[in-house]
Amino acid sequence: MFSEPVSIAVPGNVELAGDLDVPASPRGIVLFVHGSGSSRHSPRNRAVARQLRQDGWGTLLIDLLDQDEEQADAATGRHRFDIPLLAERTVTAIDWLGTHPATSTLGVHLFGASTGAAAALTAAATRPHRVVSVVSRGGRPDLADHALPHVQAPVLLLVGGRDTQVLGLNREAAGLLHADHRVQTVPGATHLFEEPGALDHVADAAQEWFLHTTQTRNNPGRAT
Repeated sequence: MFSEPVSIAVPGNVELAGDLDVPASPRGIVLFVHGSGSSRHSPRNRAVARQLRQDGWGTLLIDLLDQDEEQADAATGRHRFDIPLLAERTVTAIDWLGTHPATSTLGVHLFGASTGAAAALTAAATRPHRVVSVVSRGGRPDLADHALPHVQAPVLLLVGGRDTQVLGLNREAAGLLHADHRVQTVPGATHLFEEPGALDHVADAAQEWFLHTTQTRNNPGRAT
């Protein structure tokens, strides 16, 4: 396992902190795009990332805001719905993965949560040849409405079965996607997936999606 803390420079003279972990012979790299007041320390994202690494995937968890921006956002909420800013920084992280020796040859998958799902989808539309697939957990893909028709990567929208409002928003957003996609509910789960077994369900579904889309991209003639 290769593990290191990283710092990614983004426009505006800002440095974003991250944690990069790459197992031996990785299947690909999963970039986590957090949302709404969260960070790379999100216990839910870290739980999913840990399970993905056990299944052979590399992971990069990054902060999309620096410390000053996080403090401003905590007080005013000014950045958490700034999808263009979050998407721009996600694109920078995708490009950075293409330059790092441990990840430069790996396919990039995006895992977005809450408003981070909109940033992930917008970034996928911006980097169609780099992003293999996208998974959203309890996301707000509707906030990426203008980018959705331009996404080429397959998209899995995971929503808690009891999170009815967000489920409706996901179904509406799915109607704007031209890429392969699926809306999948996690039975009994609410918005934060705090119920026993809910995050395990998310991690299993994400792993299956990442593996299937990787195989399909590598062997397009054998897609089913």
